[in-house]
Amino acid sequence: MALEYQHLLLAVDGSREAEWAFKKSIEIARRNNAKLNIVHVVDSRPFTGVEVYDPSLEEHAFKLGKELLAQYKKEAEQTDIPDVNVILAIGSPKYLITGEIAKQVNADLIICGATGLNAIQRFIIGSVSEHIVRESRCDVLVVRTKDHAKANS
Repeated sequence: MALEYQHLLLAVDGSREAEWAFKKSIEIARRNNAKLNIVHVVDSRPFTGVEVYDPSLEEHAFKLGKELLAQYKKEAEQTDIPDVNVILAIGSPKYLITGEIAKQVNADLIICGATGLNAIQRFIIGSVSEHIVRESRCDVLVVRTKDHAKANS
């Protein structure tokens, strides 16, 4: 019995490893004729610790997220993926990706990079990919760049 994925959820943050995860998600979507849902979560936690809150910071992060998703969607559609959906959210990436968003898109595979852009937050509160692996109710593919694999061999 061959198992096929139908609803992929790709988490992106603009990092190199997210770019590699995107490339792998394209191949998986094509092989499985699956819907590709690409999510970017603007992490709201850094804004809560700022004494003088400046809404333009959050607006700028949201604008960058929209641009990132538009680029990924365009690239995916150029590779003949027929069903590409983008989701831009604000909150905690850890909890939104494995909870609300995975349920919303009926994800049967979550794909993410092994590391993201924020090494300091990863050290203090743990990595998003680690949380996704632990808490997801579906399969998870954690993607590493070739550079990362060479450094650990």
